[in-house]
Formats: sequence, C-alpha cells, structure tokens
Amino acid sequence: MPPDSKAAADPYRVWLSEVMLQQTTVAAVKAYFTRFTLRWPRVQDLAAADDGDVMAEWAGLGYYARARNLLACARAVSAAGSFPGTREGLRALPGIGPYTSAAIAAIAYDHPETVVDGNVERVVARLFAVEAPLPKSKPELTRLAETLTPQTRPGDYAQAMMDLGATICTPRNPACAICPLMDCCDAHARGIETSLPRKLPKAAKPERRGIAWVARSGRSILLEQRPAKGLLGGTLAFPSTEWDGRDLPPPGPADWVDLGQVRHVFTHFSLTMTVMLGDLRGNPERGHFVPIAQIRRDDLPGLMRKVWDMAQGEIAA
Repeated sequence: MPPDSKAAADPYRVWLSEVMLQQTTVAAVKAYFTRFTLRWPRVQDLAAADDGDVMAEWAGLGYYARARNLLACARAVSAAGSFPGTREGLRALPGIGPYTSAAIAAIAYDHPETVVDGNVERVVARLFAVEAPLPKSKPELTRLAETLTPQTRPGDYAQAMMDLGATICTPRNPACAICPLMDCCDAHARGIETSLPRKLPKAAKPERRGIAWVARSGRSILLEQRPAKGLLGGTLAFPSTEWDGRDLPPPGPADWVDLGQVRHVFTHFSLTMTVMLGDLRGNPERGHFVPIAQIRRDDLPGLMRKVWDMAQGEIAA
C-alpha cells in the first residue's frame, strides 16, 4: 500500500469476503468467512497455511478455482508485504478481476471506483429503465453506474448500492415504497420494475454421467486428492471417472456393488453419478486409505458429500 494511502477497512477481510461471495450468497458464506478469519486472521497467516487445510475449510463452498487463487493471491500479497492500494495493482494479483479490484479499492481504500455486481446491475437497470437484456447490457449498465459513483465516501456508497439491491430492489417483489430512489426510478415510473433487468433465455445444461468408487478395506475408505487444476481441483474425493473428462479404471479389484445414483448440478452441466461400493483386494492403484473415524464429511466437496451420504449406510453395516 502506498504511504499516502489510508485503508478505510481491512483489505484482507474485504478481499476474502468478496472472493467468497462470487456466485455465492451471503447466507452460505457467513460461516466460512468466520472460520477462515478465526483460523487465519491475517493474510500472512493464510499465505503460510497448508494447501490441503485451506481446501478442506473451503469444501462445500464450490467453485474451487477460487480457493486455489485465494492461496496464490495471499502468498503474492504476503511476499510484497501488503495489498496494493490501487485498482491497477490489485488487478495484477491472482484471481482478482474488474469487480473484486473495484470493491477492494472502494471499500478498503475509499477510492472512487465503480463497483458493479448483480445487485447493482439490477438497481441501475431499473433506475434508468434499461430494457436491453443481460448479459449484453452489462457494458451499458456499468457506464450508467459510473455516472452515479461519488467522489466522497465511495466505499460506503458501493456497499449501500449492493445492500439496496439485496434487500429492497430485489429480483421479485421489490419494496419500492421504502426505496430511497423510488422518486427518480424510471422503471417504477413506467410500472415495469418487476420485468427488469431482462435476461436472455438460458440454454439447457448438458448432461454428464460418471462413476464414483467407494473402496473399503476393513474400517478404512479410499480417498484421493483431485488434480490441482480442473473440476473440484485440489479437493479430497472418492476415485471417480468419466464425468470430468478422464477415462480411469476402478482403483483396484473388488466385487463392486451398485448403490444407486446421485445428482449434482455444476455451473455448466448437470451430473448423474453412479456410486459403486466394494471391498478392495490388495493395494489401491491410486489414492490412500483413511480410517472411517477420521473422515469428516465437511472436508469433502458437495458432490462427494452426496456420494458419502449414499454409501454411509452400507459402510456402517
């Protein structure tokens, strides 16, 4: 941070919360944010953390590339000594894009940067009655939002706009009667607020199939670390195949029993995963056995939690 730049809020906590909130609700993030800041209260603490510990704490929050970028960014900041105090400097860090850099610059350093998330897009679309559908209207909504950003207290303003969209100018049934911007809202004046912002129809998600093997050896279960890059990257998981583009054999010989299927929805596709259970004969070809008593469901990503839930009854039998 430049010597003449004063932080209005802890940039570490602003950054951490903004990364966690990407494509995730506040309700889902609260417990994770609390755990992270208690366990790693400073960016230097997070930078020194073991990758596996961070991925385990992140498990269930989804979009695991964020967790990998979180560690890379924390280590870059720790090596530099502090967070950059400018939006340009922030943009150069791993995993920080236009929105996150603007949010940190405005909220942590009170720079007059325009912060545009989905809530702000909705407020601006209604305020100016922008009828062009998203995502094509994003540049126009950002341009209009920039005309509103004040030079004084821009961090407070940015948070107020996001809160306005989250609590009053909501997607359905906006509470226009208590909105401080009602008198200058073009969409409300025209009675079209509930129809904005318009969105192009979403394409149907493609379907994928896969197999997950729950391999047992006495009172232990076979788990493996997912490849660092790709789907569920770096997380603890049951050996699996097909759904992620890999064509892998079972982790070893066993009399595999089909337990049924679980369904999971990713951002770009829907998945049907067949769960197979078996007592492995000999050493596994990949992964490592973990005593059942040491397996924490919360350490598994959402998809693998569903696999675990399906297999647990049979494992305990």
